[in-house]
Amino acid sequence: MNDLHGLIFAYNTNTRLKELTEHRTVSSIPFGGRYRIIDFMLSNMVNAGVTDVGVIMRDSYQSLLDHLGSGKDWDLARKRGGLRLLPPFGLPSVHGPAFFRGQMEALACVSDYLSHIRQEYVCIANGDIVVNLPLESVLDQHLRTGADVTCVCTPHPISEPGTATYVSLGKSNIVTDVVVGRPEVNSYETLGVYIMSKKFLESVTAYCHGHNLYDFERDVLQRMRDQITIYAFPFEGYVAHLQSTAQYFKHSMDLLSPEVRSSLFLRSRPIKTKVRDETSAYYGPDSSVSNSVLADGCIVEGTVENSILFRGVRVEQGAVVKNSILLQDTMVSADAQLNYAICDKNVNIHKGRILMGHDSYPIAISKNTSV
Repeated sequence: MNDLHGLIFAYNTNTRLKELTEHRTVSSIPFGGRYRIIDFMLSNMVNAGVTDVGVIMRDSYQSLLDHLGSGKDWDLARKRGGLRLLPPFGLPSVHGPAFFRGQMEALACVSDYLSHIRQEYVCIANGDIVVNLPLESVLDQHLRTGADVTCVCTPHPISEPGTATYVSLGKSNIVTDVVVGRPEVNSYETLGVYIMSKKFLESVTAYCHGHNLYDFERDVLQRMRDQITIYAFPFEGYVAHLQSTAQYFKHSMDLLSPEVRSSLFLRSRPIKTKVRDETSAYYGPDSSVSNSVLADGCIVEGTVENSILFRGVRVEQGAVVKNSILLQDTMVSADAQLNYAICDKNVNIHKGRILMGHDSYPIAISKNTSV
């Protein structure tokens, strides 16, 4: 256990993810055969010794509640502290009590929760990033440098143009400039992961709430850059920021690479998720499976190539699934063909159906749909 508290913003939505966010937030989208996107940031915190984590939600959070539950799968089910799910409350606003425009407004909604944090330091992070971070090392650097804010960043572009925050670095990785929306030469993109003291977080939350400011990157990092000390923690490993259906497909297919899997799934920092007891995947005598990721509970009697199958997926005899992502309990009936398709949970593809997309524009089938 260390003196660090975790806060995850799990309310992000994105219309470009279309069918995948009809019933859930981005943080709750299934990823990698058995995980949800929030599992990565939550596991990063638990692996760093964090025992108290708050998850800030806003709307469409039923899927997130079902997945996280009491937090026992992350060893966060505790009588005191542990996992706390924070729906929108506590901020009278002309925009309505369930609406906040940015992180600072979301923090103002849970100001009472902030005041009861037991730890001296807080890590705030977005829940829509797929990454395996050494957060303990980030905290060590924060303590060593005496920074007001330490931000985790990457030299590789991970977000769509105009949607990210970039920092320029000076000696010893001190941040010399903060740019929102447009990268400078040799700048680093932030991952939305920041460590600071509880006292500092409470102070800037009160300041922003009193001055109608709501964005952490723009209204704290950029606006206050000359008054505070910001250090960066450059991270060279694999990072995925899922902002569209095409990006979801691309980064999911990245998992077919052993190098990407070895960067995300480390023995020393395991990614934990909700346990669902299943039998091992079954491969029929006439089945053919190549270069694919299959979760427990799958039944494959047909052909699967370059695909990711979540728990409980069934591919009947004669069916062909190529370059596709089939979420939990999807059924592909006999002689059906899928190519460059994303099927949400409980999709039923009837016998003989043919669905074909493209790697830049995969077909996405909504949850509980029969085709």
